[in-house]
Amino acid sequence: MKQLNSAGRARARRAGVRAARAVRGVGALVRRAHGRFAGVIRDAGLATAEYAVVMIAAVGFAGLLVVILRSSEIRETLTNLVRDALSV
Repeated sequence: MKQLNSAGRARARRAGVRAARAVRGVGALVRRAHGRFAGVIRDAGLATAEYAVVMIAAVGFAGLLVVILRSSEIRETLTNLVRDALSV
């Protein structure tokens, strides 16, 4: 095996340090990417479930409004309110 002089050893040491930094940089990059996408993959169906719950609540609220607005008392009150607002 060839012996390195001090300049050769320094060059080899710098190359080793650069290689170690590159490996650490790749590891950090992979950890950051995993951290970003891990939550997305885990929660992928959550948004769909939330939309379904909101849609069911909206349909229930719309049904309640239809039942309330079909009553004659409410209809008369709203009609009088609109007439008063238009007569101003």
